[in-house]
Amino acid sequence: MSETGIDEEFAEEIATTCRTGIGDTLRSAIHFTPDGFDLLYLRTDLYGGDRELAKERKSVFVENERLGFDTHETYRRLADEGFEPAIGEYELTIRAFSDGFVSRVIVGDHGVLLTSDSLHIADFEDVAVSLRTMLTDRFGPE
Repeated sequence: MSETGIDEEFAEEIATTCRTGIGDTLRSAIHFTPDGFDLLYLRTDLYGGDRELAKERKSVFVENERLGFDTHETYRRLADEGFEPAIGEYELTIRAFSDGFVSRVIVGDHGVLLTSDSLHIADFEDVAVSLRTMLTDRFGPE
C-alpha cells in the first residue's frame, strides 16, 4: 500500500525514469510528500535486500528533504517578488558526500529523492526535467 497515494504504474514510471537516467550508480528512488514516502527502487546489493530496513534508514533522508517544501516556497516567493530574478526558478537540489549523492526534485507537495554512488550533474538535470514534468502532469503545477 502506498503512503503517498500513487498507483503502482506511476511508481514504476518514476523508478524507470530514475534508473534509466542515472544508470547502475542509482542506489534508491523515493517518492515523498509532507506526510509519507514510498521506496520505489532499491538497488539489490544494499541493506541485504531488506526493504523494511532500507525504508527505516531512508526515513532520515526523507525527513531532512521535507524541509525542501518550505525552502522551495521561499525561493518561489523570492523569484515572484523580484528579489533574485537573475538565478531563475528552483529546479533541483544535489547534496554531495564523500561516497555518494542525495538529489531531490520537488513540485508542489510531491518530491522525488534519489541516492546514488556517483552522479554526472547533466544526467541528473535531464532526470530532474523528466521528473518535474511527470509530477506536474500527475499532480498539477506548483
